[in-house]
Amino acid sequence: MKLVISLLITLGVGAIAGYATATNINTWYPHLQKPSFNPPNWIFAPVWTLLYILMGISLYLVWKQPASSERNRALSFFFIQLFLNFCWSFIFFNYHQIALAMVDIILLWVMILITILLFSTFSKMASWVLVPYILWVSFATVLNIAIYKLNA
Repeated sequence: MKLVISLLITLGVGAIAGYATATNINTWYPHLQKPSFNPPNWIFAPVWTLLYILMGISLYLVWKQPASSERNRALSFFFIQLFLNFCWSFIFFNYHQIALAMVDIILLWVMILITILLFSTFSKMASWVLVPYILWVSFATVLNIAIYKLNA
């Protein structure tokens, strides 16, 4: 049951954030100047779906461990990063605040790294399945910075 709940949490956050993105992906976003390495729009939904599934698995692997203050601390960092992830789509796509989104995604990257480190003490697999996530967010951070510079 914890696995199902974990997946529902992460995929639910992704679905709501995806809605914020979808409402502006064909209206505001096409008018921005983007760097040459900007991927095609169709790639984002499948990549993020996979990443949210991996996040859910990671959450489950730590949540199923015996309760402790250390486990709860690790889970708190997971939920902080998930909240920052959720906020980014609204900041960037709904509010069109590219600079603020840049700050959010940098904080997100730091929180993902901390989560990976904390999760590794409970499950190596829980930390490793977050590696594609931090790699994608690293790319997204560079992309956000480039879009900011091109449109400032």
